Amino acid sequence: MKETEGQALKQHALGIVARLNEAGFEAYFVGGCVRDELLGRPVKDYDIATSARPEQVEALFQRTVPTGLQHGTVTVVVHRQPFEVTTFRKEGDYSDYRRPHSVEYIDSLHEDLQRRDFTMNAMAMDLNGRLIDPFGGQADLERGILRCVGSAQERFSEDALRMLRCIRFAAEFGLKPESGTWLALLGAAPLLRHIAMERIRAELERMLTGSDPSGAMLLLKDCRLLAHTKEKLCWARLDEIDSVGELDLRKLTRLEDRLAYLYLKLGAGQGDYDTDMRKLTFAKKQIEEVGRIVEANAWLMHELAAYTVRDAGEPSHEARELWVEAALRYGIDGLQTLRTIYKLDRNIRHAAGTDTVTHPIFTEWIRHGEAWLAEMPVARLRDLAVTGQEVLEALQGKAGPWTGKLLQALLRQAALGSLPNRKEALIQAARELYGEMQEKGIR
Repeated sequence: MKETEGQALKQHALGIVARLNEAGFEAYFVGGCVRDELLGRPVKDYDIATSARPEQVEALFQRTVPTGLQHGTVTVVVHRQPFEVTTFRKEGDYSDYRRPHSVEYIDSLHEDLQRRDFTMNAMAMDLNGRLIDPFGGQADLERGILRCVGSAQERFSEDALRMLRCIRFAAEFGLKPESGTWLALLGAAPLLRHIAMERIRAELERMLTGSDPSGAMLLLKDCRLLAHTKEKLCWARLDEIDSVGELDLRKLTRLEDRLAYLYLKLGAGQGDYDTDMRKLTFAKKQIEEVGRIVEANAWLMHELAAYTVRDAGEPSHEARELWVEAALRYGIDGLQTLRTIYKLDRNIRHAAGTDTVTHPIFTEWIRHGEAWLAEMPVARLRDLAVTGQEVLEALQGKAGPWTGKLLQALLRQAALGSLPNRKEALIQAARELYGEMQEKGIR
């Protein structure tokens, strides 16, 4: 967020706190915005806690949205910016390990902060910038410690999702879970089975797009938390990967690329990643993008395992043919990502069961793969200078299974540069290929 935007956001939030104070109510910034300000990090949103009841908040401001009245939350909109304003409250029992059955409005900021998850999120700040920190959150941040408020066992049994938030916060802010908090997490891990899979997916996405995704994966590996999800996941095998933290996942720019890398490290087969991601409620497009990378690797490793080096001194021709073929099958973007993964972590090959430590073809993919992709004149059928209909007219043939096979053959030759991507040349090549197919009985 730009500095001027951040300053404007804070001024709007200060205006809300001031208005509540003028009306005789207590009001404070709470939670993440206080934590981030102390850490010097950009504040993306300001949450406000107040002694005012929801109906009193609604009466004070011109534009409000009743986004969470059952929990005492009213969203106040100022200059199109939403700010959550929540009444001080304490919570009833958490019999479902996720949400309290009831909330009770109270007049004590201290009690309100006491119900929160971690000390760094249980701080408040008043209109004048005075910090209210009854549980030592600032000191914990300074010491690099992540600690639950009160009993860690109680906090995790109230809301089992807090265990994943513990992992995410520790990685995001470079903190070490305090020993009691960590031991309580290990003991409460089986409670994760009560958490909906989409909530687990949301936390994993935040970890993988956070400031230290590799650190988050190492913590997940160490605690084996994902072995306790409601539905069984490939992620449960993170503890089997010795090198999960060796690759800086930040060097893979997209979430889907990072997911693909992890599924490759987990040795996920072509159906495993799909089943896994569906259980976690990932979007169809995300599943398809991850699939292109995972399946391209599987195809390349299969071809590599079957390949016999005929000329160890000149592997480039065969390497390029396989690489371009994979790009045609799975897309250039997927191959670009796969090359980056191969370059950053050569041990990825072991997940596919193929040892390529000294294989010259694999080395050529790393060395020249990017250039080969950039040189491809065509990558899809629509890139060809001739259409399927034009081919049919030129051959005076009737469409059938042969049509797609012929067009794919033209695409492959044009992509490799052995056939010019010109209409006349493509039509001539089509005639020759069609004759060969007729002789083989392909109709």
